[in-house]
Amino acid sequence: MDGTADTEQILRGVLDAWKAAVDAHEPERVAACFTQDAIFQGLHPYSVGRQGVADYYASQPLGMAADYRFLETRRLTDALVLGYLSVDFSFTDRQTLTVYLSVLVERMAEGWSIRHYQVSRLG
Repeated sequence: MDGTADTEQILRGVLDAWKAAVDAHEPERVAACFTQDAIFQGLHPYSVGRQGVADYYASQPLGMAADYRFLETRRLTDALVLGYLSVDFSFTDRQTLTVYLSVLVERMAEGWSIRHYQVSRLG
C-alpha cells in the first residue's frame, strides 16, 4: 500500500474535478466523477447511479461552491481509497453549510471514480 500523501493525491484528483463541476453548476460533469452504479447520499433521499447525482446537483442553487479538507484517509486496497472530509458549501444568499463527507473512490478502467458518497450533518 502507498502512503498517506499518495492516498490524498488520488482523492484530490477526483474531488478537485467534483469541486470544479459543483462550483460551475454543471450537474452532468459532477455525475461523471461517479461510477455508473454509485450509491449517492446527499442531504436528500439517496439514489443509485449517475442520473441521481446529476438530478441532485441540478437542484442546487446557482452560486453554490464547495471547499473541502481531509480529516482522515485510508488506502483500503490497490483499487479502493476511503476519504472522510469536512466540506463547506457556500451560497450567495445564505450562510455556509458545513457537512461531513465520506467517499469511497475506486480505480476503474477509465481512472478513479466515486463509488459511494455519504453526507452527514453533525450538530
